[in-house]
Amino acid sequence: MAGDPAYAQIMYARDGVRRLPEYELPWLSGYEGASPVRVGNDAAGQLQLDVHGEVLAAAHVARTAGIVPTERGWELQRWLAEHLEEAWKQPDNGIWESCGERQHFVYSKVMCWVAFDVLVKGVERFGLEGPVDRWRAVREEIHADVCEKGYDAKRGTFTQAYGSKALNACALLIPRVGFLPYDDERVLGTIETIRRELTEDGFVLRYRTDESDDGLSGHEGSFLACSFWLVNALWGIGCRQEATRSSSSGW
Repeated sequence: MAGDPAYAQIMYARDGVRRLPEYELPWLSGYEGASPVRVGNDAAGQLQLDVHGEVLAAAHVARTAGIVPTERGWELQRWLAEHLEEAWKQPDNGIWESCGERQHFVYSKVMCWVAFDVLVKGVERFGLEGPVDRWRAVREEIHADVCEKGYDAKRGTFTQAYGSKALNACALLIPRVGFLPYDDERVLGTIETIRRELTEDGFVLRYRTDESDDGLSGHEGSFLACSFWLVNALWGIGCRQEATRSSSSGW
């Protein structure tokens, strides 16, 4: 699907160019020696299913804020949904643009669920036209699939991908996007497991590189956005003093 000229890419150049070949500039040292310096982005040819959910959710937020959708805009959203009805079943490269073998990333599936959830709400709340019964059915199918294959019941946590033992900080967003409520035991277990196993010096890693096949070498540090996802999750489950302390202590 990625690379198909009839299908939307995950990114384009500012002028709309589709081809973004990635290459290195070895004569540049990079910011504070952070080489290599690269131009372009090979991820333009990747399949990142979560992007559909992000785009459709943004459109729903706009509708909720009172921005009247254009006919062309809703047509585009329906077009994305049509492709996603089958595409969600595929493995992809995930939100972190993994260069390893494609996997059935849990967060990608969750955001596919978000895509159909906001499409259904577009019909129910705003009177837009679309195959709402079919969208509801796909939404339910994705939800059941993720809960069955993306949750490790023995450890009490959602994992990075189906069949994987690795963790991913993106799982902290599961309640925030409405996939499950904050008080669901699977959410509570996921938050606690990530706090225990994916945190270093008070900061949250995206994932552990020694447990994930991302196709890259080396070790990475914590990722600040993930740390704030944890703060948001703690706030959501009622640990507000701890969330406040975590967000202000050394951050």
